[in-house]
Amino acid sequence: MSGVLEPLGVDEATFAVYHALLRHPDGTPEQIAALVSIELDQVLKLMEKLRKLELLVPTWTNPGGEHAVHPRVGLTGLAERRRIELNRLLGELREAETSAEVIAEQYNELLTSRSSGDVEVLKGRANASRRIEELGLKARETFWGMVPAHVDEALAPAEESPDMPLLERGLKMRTIYLQSMTVSKHGMEYAATMHRLGGEVRATPTLPMRLLIFDQELAIMPMDPENHTSGAVIHRSPAVVAVALALFDSYWSRATDLFSPEDRDENSPLTPHEAEVLRLLAGGAKDEQVARLLGISLRTARRITANLSERLDATSRFELGVAAAKRGWV
Repeated sequence: MSGVLEPLGVDEATFAVYHALLRHPDGTPEQIAALVSIELDQVLKLMEKLRKLELLVPTWTNPGGEHAVHPRVGLTGLAERRRIELNRLLGELREAETSAEVIAEQYNELLTSRSSGDVEVLKGRANASRRIEELGLKARETFWGMVPAHVDEALAPAEESPDMPLLERGLKMRTIYLQSMTVSKHGMEYAATMHRLGGEVRATPTLPMRLLIFDQELAIMPMDPENHTSGAVIHRSPAVVAVALALFDSYWSRATDLFSPEDRDENSPLTPHEAEVLRLLAGGAKDEQVARLLGISLRTARRITANLSERLDATSRFELGVAAAKRGWV
């Protein structure tokens, strides 16, 4: 019986003292301690607990005396007080949940302060960077970029660059930098690494603004071209993306290739995707199977195969396999 009262704050020892007081209303603390086999000092503490629970109250007819309240009155009242306390705590919990929702919504509004169909606005450079990184993970086919920044601002070490995972996944990448990068050793080393991994890199004297285009389906532009820390705007409207593509193509066609296809090192390491494609092709897999097993589109699988064939000067799958085997790639 005592266990079911624990939600009311009455544990086994407390219930034992309470039950003894009910059965022996005139018992002294020493007698109660002997009845329940609990040390006297502990019984005194439990009696104080019963007073706080209003299960041990003063006796009106006996000044200085006290008695255990009848269970129907005492426990029912205790249950009601406990219910009120739980309702208060539940109310506080609901308020906390509501506050959490408000905070989450405020953060969401901070990250994407305005979102209406085809437009998503990202406030601040950090928020924009996180969102762009997320979109990069979802890209399937292509990534075009115009980067009108100084080399020191724009380029991380090649091994830390967010461009690396895109190339390793087999995306086709085209990037336009400012011509000034050609005078920077760091800039040219970075560009050379991207080129060796299959990216196309060009340079032009001027660029109007930073522009990123994923899969020719969404375009990312700065919120304020004059302030690169202000954030970015993501456009999914076909009309806006078409204009962005036309702008990119205009500058791409006038930009200068920093490298030629022959500059690619045929013996440079394969990307993980290229290595896996070769392994699957060597095992007799078709393009459709390669795409399904790697979780990429058929178009991407075929492009990786075509790039490998061009890199190894192979005109057939058989020649590709022989050339890859000679280099120890399969």
